[in-house]
Amino acid sequence: MHGEYKVPGGKLVVVDFELEDGRLRHVRVAGDFFLEPDEALEEIDRALEGAPADTDANALGRRIESALPEGTSMFGFSAEAVGVAVRRALSHATTWSDYDWQLIKDGPHAPEVHMALDEVLTREVASGRRRPTLRFWEWDRPSVVIGSFQSLRNEVDPDGARRHDVTVVRRISGGGAMFQEPGNSITYSLYVPEPMVHGMPFADSYAYLDDWVLEALSGLGVDAWYQPLNDIASKGGKIAGAAQKRVSAHDGAVLHHVMMAYDIDAEKMVDVLRIGREKLSDKGTKSAQKRVDPLRRQTGLAREQVMDAMVATFRERNGLTEDTLTDAELETAHELAATKFGSRDWTARVP
Repeated sequence: MHGEYKVPGGKLVVVDFELEDGRLRHVRVAGDFFLEPDEALEEIDRALEGAPADTDANALGRRIESALPEGTSMFGFSAEAVGVAVRRALSHATTWSDYDWQLIKDGPHAPEVHMALDEVLTREVASGRRRPTLRFWEWDRPSVVIGSFQSLRNEVDPDGARRHDVTVVRRISGGGAMFQEPGNSITYSLYVPEPMVHGMPFADSYAYLDDWVLEALSGLGVDAWYQPLNDIASKGGKIAGAAQKRVSAHDGAVLHHVMMAYDIDAEKMVDVLRIGREKLSDKGTKSAQKRVDPLRRQTGLAREQVMDAMVATFRERNGLTEDTLTDAELETAHELAATKFGSRDWTARVP
């Protein structure tokens, strides 16, 4: 069996082994990581030898840690990362390079249509009717998107929303509320086959699916990092927040979508959202008179240039083919927008 795990922000871990009577045998760990002393690699192999095949990644990591020589230094990987590689081998996980990735940049669309497109395209990938896809959003109006489990009245000030003509919608994934105006944010979705995250702890899948973005930002001179569970942060404040939804139908798929702050009107945001000063500080400003603009300020580039750099990084790493929404996908999304995502019953399902 063969498993690979690219540590987010780190190195590649590769593990090969045989499975005999439900246990790991003839284990060989390799990769482009750094490890001192040399003999520690043999101890890692020995620690995994005979491990039951149902051992989870954390427990495999503990087996390795207990066997490492005193003073061992691991650079670019960890004992748990080796455990993840083992679990991915056992679950026949796939990697980015196993797929023909598609790029969709269209719109603009209404907020409720974007919510519907995320549900429709995730199910299309789960069913095998659509190849894995990266979609960038364009918005046709200001909006607030609240998480699937958030209370509408706790998150949104209805008077502020009416005053600024802001549309409020609810998405299918969890997480917190997002405020955006056309041209002031970068929003994208990844529709990922479920086998890509096989064997990976849920929290690790966020970092794994965001790793290409960190590389793109680094190429633009932005010192950004993954901040568990679901944020991309920098010294200038929070840059982005991610959310996920998993669909188990057919082969299964993961929706991983992200909103990045390019240049947001913080005064308007706090007039629409019931947002505390502590959270405002987390978004990069302590005053509602300022703007949340980490990407514009830190790159000095136009929004479209930042998006182009992101696309170029993704294409270089994984390949990417230009694509469009099909007529059937758009028709289904508009129907779902009308019957579900544009309805009060859905938006206020948690009052």
